[in-house]
Amino acid sequence: MAITDLYEAPDYYLLDELLSEEHKLIRQSVRDWVKKEVSPIIEDYAQRAEFPSQLIKGLADVGAFGPTIPAQYGGAGLDYMAYGIIMQELERGDSGIRSTASVQGSLVMYPINAYGSEAQKVKYLPKLASGEMMGCFGLTEPDHGSNPSGMTTTIKDQGDHYLLNGAKMWISNAPFADIAIVWARDDEGKIRGLIAERGMDGFSTSTTHNKWSLRASATGELVFDNVKIPKENILPNISGLKGPLGCLNQARYGIAWGALGAAMDCYDTALRYSKERVQFGKPIAGFQLQQKKLAEMITEITKGQLLVWRLATLKNEGRATAAQISMAKRNSVEVAINIAREARQMLGGMGITGEYPIMRHMMNLESVITYEGTHDIHLLITGMDITGEDAFK
Repeated sequence: MAITDLYEAPDYYLLDELLSEEHKLIRQSVRDWVKKEVSPIIEDYAQRAEFPSQLIKGLADVGAFGPTIPAQYGGAGLDYMAYGIIMQELERGDSGIRSTASVQGSLVMYPINAYGSEAQKVKYLPKLASGEMMGCFGLTEPDHGSNPSGMTTTIKDQGDHYLLNGAKMWISNAPFADIAIVWARDDEGKIRGLIAERGMDGFSTSTTHNKWSLRASATGELVFDNVKIPKENILPNISGLKGPLGCLNQARYGIAWGALGAAMDCYDTALRYSKERVQFGKPIAGFQLQQKKLAEMITEITKGQLLVWRLATLKNEGRATAAQISMAKRNSVEVAINIAREARQMLGGMGITGEYPIMRHMMNLESVITYEGTHDIHLLITGMDITGEDAFK
């Protein structure tokens, strides 16, 4: 069922005036690509719970894979405002498509660029940027989600190589990834990052089925059974939990922008529908309760837009803190999920059908509100930051 994408982005406070011409051109190119390539097919793929792998080349072509990675390694060398804008436009299309790009850029390319050797950068980054190679990020374990410090995956030094053992789950891109950035404990108990390659003996992936959320995204499990990891595949410039947490900050930043894209799509859909749907002799946009819903939606979107714009400015200046990123991620997803629910009600029964994107966004956001730090965890990160008291233990 081909769907015509009529999306018009809301900009109630004229935030476009705060963006450069380059930022607006980047946004327009990604928006055009989403309208042409994603929107017409995404409902069908979500219904079939299948990842549209043909979109990988397009994602690479619009610069969605590692846009902040230096040009010498195949990236676009863009700033964080551009990165956020790209994620916003992708998630406006679908959270699963944005997740694919987020994992590739923030959780695979970022750690190689930030923590890797020159040889690792040259070997992997250009192919990851072009989509020739796809990656995934192995941190979450079956028994360790919000508490990654409890991980039990290990690497044992065998002289000329390491032996990797353990399992990771809820891994986006796992079923088709060529490489995995994996975090494991070494012989001294320190957390180290490494690059595992598909085809290594003992390294297998599975696909997670029966998901009601992120159905157009491929999710799976990574299993390592005495996998020989060459020593040159260890990320040399990081050890400890700050390694994976640094990656998560990058991903959370992208989600802060991305979730607002989903919110904007739901709002735009509800607004357009309210002007066309006639009940009791007039469009439902003329009824007070529907205007209340729409007014509250655009207010929350506008507040969120200002928050992520300021966060991008701070990030470009190297001043954004992990706690600030957590606040933005939590706020954007909460705004988006509430708007999706209100928009669904405005559409009545039509809101649950695949003729409109709202139900798909709503289901996707139930994952987005949990991954890269749950809603409650981000609340406690803010709480710890403002009080100085650790409520995690």
